[in-house]
Amino acid sequence: MDIGSINPILLVASIMVSATPILLAAIGEMVVEKSGVLNLGVEGMMITGAVVAFAVAVNSGSPLLGFVAGALAASTVSLSFGVLTQYLLSNQVATGLGLTLVGLGLSSLVGKPYEGVKAPSLPRLDIPVLSDLPVVGRMLFSHDIMVYLSLALVVAVWAFLKYTRAGLILRAVGESHDSAHALGYKVVRVRLLAILFGGACAGLGGAYLSLVRVPQWTEGVTAGAGWIALAIVVFASWRAGRVAVGAYLFGGITVLQLNLQAAGAQVPVALLSASPYLITILVLVIISARGMHGAPASLGRAFHASN
Repeated sequence: MDIGSINPILLVASIMVSATPILLAAIGEMVVEKSGVLNLGVEGMMITGAVVAFAVAVNSGSPLLGFVAGALAASTVSLSFGVLTQYLLSNQVATGLGLTLVGLGLSSLVGKPYEGVKAPSLPRLDIPVLSDLPVVGRMLFSHDIMVYLSLALVVAVWAFLKYTRAGLILRAVGESHDSAHALGYKVVRVRLLAILFGGACAGLGGAYLSLVRVPQWTEGVTAGAGWIALAIVVFASWRAGRVAVGAYLFGGITVLQLNLQAAGAQVPVALLSASPYLITILVLVIISARGMHGAPASLGRAFHASN
C-alpha cells in the first residue's frame, strides 16, 4: 500500500465537502426533534431535494436556483408529514418511514430523464487573504458557499436554542407540550415551523449531493445519508456541536476509506465501504456513554389540543 500517494491537503478539503450534506440534514433534524417530533423521513426529503435541485439546475443553468428549489421541494414534502402527524395525529414513525418510501419512488420517476446528464456546480469561493495561506488556505478556505453555510448554520442553531426566546419556546414544547400549551404557546405551530426548517435543511443536503459532491444524477444518490444523519442526532445527544463532530467524523472516514482503496490497502473493499457507518456509530456511542440526557421528554408523542 502506497500511503505517500494520499495528499493530506486534498484529504482535509475533501472531508469538508463530504461532511456538508450530512451536517445540513442532521442539524435540521436536530431542531425538529428538539420540538418533540421524530421524523424518520430524512432520507426521503434528502433525495427529493436532490432530484428537484438537479432538474432545476440543469434546466435553468443556475446551481443556486437548484438549491432553492431543492429546499422548497423538501419543505413541501415535510409539510405533508407535519399535517399528517400534527393535525391528523398519525403515528410519527410510520409516517416518517412512508415519507422516505415516497421520496425514493418520486426521485426515481423524476430523475429518470436526467441519468447521465452533468449538472452545473457551485463555483469555489476563495476567502480573501485566508485562501492564500500555505496549506490551511486550500484545506479550509477555498470551498463553495454551502460548506461555509452549513458551519454557520450549526452556530446559528446553537445560539438560537440557547439564547433566544423562540428557541426557549421550541425546547419547552419538546420537553412538555402540555405545559407549553397551558402557558399559551401554539404547540402545533411551533412544531410545524420546526418540521419545515428540518425539511429545508434536508433538501439542501440532498441538493449538495447531486450538484456538488456527485454532480450528476444517479438513482439512490443519498445512499443512506439520511439515516446516518438521524443516528448522528441521537448519539450526539441533541447538541449542535456534537452533531457537527459526528458529521465530520463520518465524512472523514468516508473520504479516508476511498483514499485507502486507491492506495491499494490490503483490506476487503466491503469492509472499507462499511467502515464509515460502523466507526461513526461506535465513536458516537462512546461519546454518549454517560447517558442520553439530551432527549426531549415529549419526543415522538402526539399532542392533543383538547388536553
